[in-house]
Amino acid sequence: MSSLRLHRTVFRKSSHSEGANGCVETCVRDTRHLVRDSKDPEGGVLALKQDAWAAMVSQIKRGFYDL
Repeated sequence: MSSLRLHRTVFRKSSHSEGANGCVETCVRDTRHLVRDSKDPEGGVLALKQDAWAAMVSQIKRGFYDL
């Protein structure tokens, strides 16, 4: 997605991330879930379809990406 198309997009950060260093912001735009690094809002944006979003959230909850 072009950054020009994102200039009015409102991203939000979880209230659980206050004071944390590894924060992401999300929003839903059209049919995609958008994710970006809260420390670099002008950087890249990951755009996921609903099924990919649901799969990623499920994997996160199960600890799939834990170090």
